[in-house]
Amino acid sequence: MNNEIILRNNIKIFGKGTQPIVFAHGFGCDQNMWRFIEPAFEDDYQIILFDHVGSGNSDQSAYDYEKYSSLKGYADDLIAICEGLNLQRVIYVGHSVSSMIGVLSAAKRPDLFENLVLIGPSPCYINDDGYFGGFSREDIDELIETLESNYLGWSSFITPVIIGNSEKPEYSEELRNSFCNMNPEIAKHFARVTFLGDNREDLSKVSTPALIIQCHPDVIAPVQVGKYVHKQMPESRYELLDTSGHCPHLTAPEQVIHSIKTYLNN
Repeated sequence: MNNEIILRNNIKIFGKGTQPIVFAHGFGCDQNMWRFIEPAFEDDYQIILFDHVGSGNSDQSAYDYEKYSSLKGYADDLIAICEGLNLQRVIYVGHSVSSMIGVLSAAKRPDLFENLVLIGPSPCYINDDGYFGGFSREDIDELIETLESNYLGWSSFITPVIIGNSEKPEYSEELRNSFCNMNPEIAKHFARVTFLGDNREDLSKVSTPALIIQCHPDVIAPVQVGKYVHKQMPESRYELLDTSGHCPHLTAPEQVIHSIKTYLNN
């Protein structure tokens, strides 16, 4: 077991089972976002929680702007976590940007992963010829400009949009606090990498079976995006939950649990 990696990524390991489930949080979040999901799997699996470098209680000094200038840096970390903990037959559950981190990892090291669960995945946020990502280039440029000039203000504006459940303001508040707890310079850098990235060509390189979980409406990753991911990944299954927003693991955890368990038990 690699203690350096455990400290770097603030790794927590528990559960009564042997097969590992690795939960990976989205941008501006941390492993606490899985608190409604992971208890349902503790009896049957080994649970692995971690924070991406620069997020949560990870080792902030390990943040390397060059390494993390693309999602490949985070994918290399995930592979290192699996190797350092001697994990095999990994079930990987990734939210939002961590969906693509899982895709890159499984494409590079398919031997490590048995299943992928991708919640609200988007390989590219920017509309392109024949592709709908949900945002124009101008939208994304404006979003990043606002984020860089007023990160705290941007966080207050964007988090209710991401949560997408006005009747559950407590989760918008939680997400806003999580965003605001990040080092602003790291958050800005991670946001640029996330929103300007294009991983469409990586989807077809994945042979690992995958479940794609989507909500509607989801402003961040619309239904067209989820269906595109499903079409590009030959071994995938697509499920549209009966809920809205981009964070169903917070706002509709029972649906997410049911979806994952049904998938894994079939």
